[in-house]
Amino acid sequence: MRKFLLVVLVLLVVGLVAADRIGVRVAQNEIGKQVAAQYDLAKRPDVTIHGVPFLTQAVQGEYDQIDVRIGDWTQQGITVQDVKVEMRGVDAPLDQVAGGNADSVTARTATASAVLPFDLIKSRAPKEVKAVRAKDGNLEVDMSGQVLAFSLNGTAELSVKPSRRGIAITPVKVSTSGITVPLDTVRDRLAWYIPITDLPVGSRISQIHVTGEGVEVAATAENVKLGQLQKMTQ
Repeated sequence: MRKFLLVVLVLLVVGLVAADRIGVRVAQNEIGKQVAAQYDLAKRPDVTIHGVPFLTQAVQGEYDQIDVRIGDWTQQGITVQDVKVEMRGVDAPLDQVAGGNADSVTARTATASAVLPFDLIKSRAPKEVKAVRAKDGNLEVDMSGQVLAFSLNGTAELSVKPSRRGIAITPVKVSTSGITVPLDTVRDRLAWYIPITDLPVGSRISQIHVTGEGVEVAATAENVKLGQLQKMTQ
């Protein structure tokens, strides 16, 4: 009898684990489907629900962390890459989710991140900019052309910061033929913007990090309501 009970117990545990994993896959697929529909995405995003067991979280309607990998995201004609949204402290009552009601689904914090590739940055740059790359937390560009009395055949180092107009790219050092050019004379000519101000969490970009792959940007919002987020992005 003990052996029989032990076998039953083992099978029960295995069954619960299987049900838990099946449940999380179904939920991830459903979230991906809804996000794709809400934001009119061509491709369903990848969704990861963290935390074990999933079924306990589902019954309670509270999730530690849900990650949504969207991929490309277009705003004002500008397409950024590798867009991800990390939601923490998600409150999603089971009956509301099952009924397709997003108004009551909230996240304590939602952080969206994306990558602006160097090709995108160069496409918005002044015509004198011929190449863009990372250098010590800033951007470095190769230049060729004429600005006022200066022949810009050299390099420039530029800072990257968020602003109300978008991602502001501003020269901090300009060198041509080994000579440092006074910034005041060429700053306006070599400054430009990438007109992206926010990401799909309804919050302004506040974090920027230059990497070897491009410029990583992030935005964080608190007490995000999914229903409001839909309206803000439409």
